[in-house]
Amino acid sequence: MKRRSFLKGTTTAIAGLGLTTSSYANTVKKKIKNPFKVCPTMDQQKVSFYAEAINRPIKVIHIADTHLFKDDDRGIPYQEYSDRMAKAYNQTTHFQTRIKTNPEDAFEQTLAFAKEVNADVITLIGDIFSFPSEAAIEWVLSKLKDTGIPYIYIAGNHDWHYEGMEGTLESLRDTWIEKRLLPLYQGNHPLMAAYDIKGIRFLAIDNSTYQINEEQLAFFTNQVASGMPLVLLVHIPMYAPGKKISFGCGNPNWGAATDQNFKLERRQKWPDGGHTQTTLNFHRKVFNAPNLLGIFAGHIHRNSIELIKGKPQIVTDDNASAGYLDINFLPLEEQDKKLIL
Repeated sequence: MKRRSFLKGTTTAIAGLGLTTSSYANTVKKKIKNPFKVCPTMDQQKVSFYAEAINRPIKVIHIADTHLFKDDDRGIPYQEYSDRMAKAYNQTTHFQTRIKTNPEDAFEQTLAFAKEVNADVITLIGDIFSFPSEAAIEWVLSKLKDTGIPYIYIAGNHDWHYEGMEGTLESLRDTWIEKRLLPLYQGNHPLMAAYDIKGIRFLAIDNSTYQINEEQLAFFTNQVASGMPLVLLVHIPMYAPGKKISFGCGNPNWGAATDQNFKLERRQKWPDGGHTQTTLNFHRKVFNAPNLLGIFAGHIHRNSIELIKGKPQIVTDDNASAGYLDINFLPLEEQDKKLIL
């Protein structure tokens, strides 16, 4: 992908909703505040997230792993690369009712719920698509437009992957972002962008190759230095001790020796040496960031919550089975401030 398209940064208010986007270059550095104390509670898919830094309620509908396989005649030349994933999620089981469903119905039901509860933003955190089908991308853009709700999108490892196509993970990601996924970013940097919503800054950082590059690390470092309360959105969860290799961003066990799916997914094998030092530095900076409220992710197709150095990471169930998170960022009431401050 051409570098200039990646570096297009904007600072744009979305009418009346308090949501803006900020580029790396436009972020103003401020004095770093003291660490933020948070109190997250989780009841199935409903998350209540309390912190002193939250001044106004924010409702987020968090979606990952819809795995849409919708396609049309334009996809015929790519069928040798899409065939397996086009069949992988044709029918699923609803995570609550246990009734048979499918990714299209599940996605529409989740958007309908977001509209019903008047969500402030919808976060689409990767693997919304099983492969970069033009038909599926156009369908999602249309459905999102119909809701009238602002959204944040970041890619997952399947969104840009045609199985068996030659190239490195990074080059294939660049290619299919440029060719297909770019409209979903609404003019923002595909690999890293900041969105301000009612005083909280949401950072969407693409770790869909399991790795972080130097530009992303610099972006995150700069955002920490801003002093703003931050929420990190990534597709692949950050490594937590004892977790499986699917918690692969910063996982010390990640690499060629533990890559069991490269033949099935017909992709480049993970590197022999494991993570780059940049990725490991990112993991360390995330959990040392004093103003990071928490991390929200997907990828593993089941709910999960971890606490690492006092920072909560919350992972959603897969939307292919109608899973989602109903996240409520809430100010602390006076009676509760005494409990955690």
